Amino acid sequence: MIRVDAILVALVVSSSLGVVAAQHQARKLYSELEREQARARGLEVEWGQLQLEQSTWAAHGRVEKLARDKLGMRLPVPGQVLVVEPQS
Repeated sequence: MIRVDAILVALVVSSSLGVVAAQHQARKLYSELEREQARARGLEVEWGQLQLEQSTWAAHGRVEKLARDKLGMRLPVPGQVLVVEPQS
């Protein structure tokens, strides 16, 4: 009888340790999941800011002003424009 009781106690203790280990692992993984989700949200915000910055840098007016000021480009006079039609 004592032997059966000892075996049952050992089973209960090992089962309890298994539950504690499983809960610890679950909490650890959940914490990691939350950390990665926060990182993903931060990266989404940064992506939005980069898209906004790209659209600002590529704005037509800005490109035209830089072409005029830094590269000395200008619109051609109407006589300098040649329209090429595609051949069918």
